[in-house]
Amino acid sequence: MSSYPLGRELSGILRQDRATLQDQVARLFEEARDDVYRYLLGLGLYPPEAQEAAQEVFLRLYVTLKKGEDIQNPRAWIFRVAHNLGLKLRAKQNQAAFDPELELQLAAPGMNPEQTALDREQKLRFHRAVQKLSEQQRRCLFLRLEGLRYPEIGAALGISASAVAEFLRRAVVKLRKDEL
Repeated sequence: MSSYPLGRELSGILRQDRATLQDQVARLFEEARDDVYRYLLGLGLYPPEAQEAAQEVFLRLYVTLKKGEDIQNPRAWIFRVAHNLGLKLRAKQNQAAFDPELELQLAAPGMNPEQTALDREQKLRFHRAVQKLSEQQRRCLFLRLEGLRYPEIGAALGISASAVAEFLRRAVVKLRKDEL
């Protein structure tokens, strides 16, 4: 007897596993792409770079999973890779960091001049207050705003969940103080 049918069956299983893996990564891409993109913008990448970096993160996820590595928390892993890649790309930029608030101002037509002025003033106050936070506080805050839990933020930044809690507590205290 030939082992050819078994070989064909195994090949089919491998193709199915590959398709399943592609489907899993595609599903994660659909679920987290916008969050990763916004986080990369928050790190100061310009939109085209943030778009490419977000795609690169999910490509790295696929390659890592294809190698058979076990990722316990894919969302935290994705943000950890995005964080590291974003910082690396940001360091290579020759220009000032991108300000996502500017893009929002340009893309928010339809408000009357008074609403626009009040909205701009509120965003400016918040932006100034956030800029006064430490780098680690800002990173924790941005990741929390993206919906990550403390352990996921800790995994993404390479710190403990209790450190995340403390950074966020201090950030909130500082933001409240600056708002008064």
